[in-house]
Amino acid sequence: MNLARFPRRGYVKEPTPLEFLPAFSKALGDNIQIWIKRDDLLPGAGGGNKTRKLDFTIADALSKGADTIITCGAVQSNHCRLTLAWAVHEGLDCHLVLEERVPHSYKPTASGNNFLYQLLGVKSITVVPGGSPMMEEMEKVAAKLRAEGRKPYIVPGGASNAVGALGYVACAQELMEQMFAQQLNFDHIIVPSGSAGTHAGFLFGMLGCNMNIPVTGIGVNRKKSVQQEAIYTLMQQIADYTDARFPLPREAVSVFDDYVGPGYSLPTDAMVEAVTMLARTESILLDPVYSGKAMSGLIDLARKGWFTRGSRVLFLHTGGSPALFAYEDTFRKAW
Repeated sequence: MNLARFPRRGYVKEPTPLEFLPAFSKALGDNIQIWIKRDDLLPGAGGGNKTRKLDFTIADALSKGADTIITCGAVQSNHCRLTLAWAVHEGLDCHLVLEERVPHSYKPTASGNNFLYQLLGVKSITVVPGGSPMMEEMEKVAAKLRAEGRKPYIVPGGASNAVGALGYVACAQELMEQMFAQQLNFDHIIVPSGSAGTHAGFLFGMLGCNMNIPVTGIGVNRKKSVQQEAIYTLMQQIADYTDARFPLPREAVSVFDDYVGPGYSLPTDAMVEAVTMLARTESILLDPVYSGKAMSGLIDLARKGWFTRGSRVLFLHTGGSPALFAYEDTFRKAW
């Protein structure tokens, strides 16, 4: 697939590492080999998967003459942090609309990403109740800015549209090249599955490359049926946008919703165990909302014998560790 046809800013300078996790694999019984793709090491203020998406999204904004970026997310959104960071890098203003998915959870003086929004110089933060129509809320901000003579560009939550998802189509191509160069093969790939852009883009890229490796998403926010439909719909939109023509079988979209717990961003004991376990075996930090819950799913599936013994399983680390600092009490109580 020729992604060179689409504008991008070049934020991703080199492939992110593939690392074997020997101590972590041993801690799980050495029945499978667990590897990790370190997208937490992508450039940007604090790193994370959204840099791949914003590489294309902000290029699209600039091509349309935008001078201001508007985006949305939860109160500790890694996507908002990175969108703001790359907007600053490009000399663009950035306005955030934050959704209180947990009532009264927004605290202007909170640590984690809330602190980084301020440090990076966000132009405005609008806080709306959970369940608000986020595109409409962002359009309200855009209308005010247009009235002031600005040229805003709206980035959807997670940059999860056909443009942003190209970042993970490219990631799949990158992985294929790394596997060939390093003489590696994987039997299964586990990805966090939230706003659907990473999962849909990556799976689309894997199918387009005929990689024949199952990709399973660990959901962090929605019921399985809803998430599967969101992923499949976005894959169809990517196909339309790129004019790519190859089969997109519905059965390739695999999601577990067993590890969300009481709700999006709400901690679980399994998430705390996963984050702590990887930190104390491999010195790698996960985040409490996405990669932590996704890794808790991988751990549970491994313990249940869901993977064939001897399998090589690759975990896509989407980053987000700055959010850890807003969950300090959760971890200290658990320890």
